[in-house]
Amino acid sequence: MEAYCVKCKAKKEMKDAEEIVMKNGKPATKGVCPTCGTKMFRIGKAS
Repeated sequence: MEAYCVKCKAKKEMKDAEEIVMKNGKPATKGVCPTCGTKMFRIGKAS
């Protein structure tokens, strides 16, 4: 899944993508940037 990396300032393919559920019950995806290792987060189900 693609997400925006704040450090690289570009959309990248998320590494170690993991589906989670936020406090409000909505789905989200979190992972790591393959280039710089910064945490990435995207609201919505992984496709």
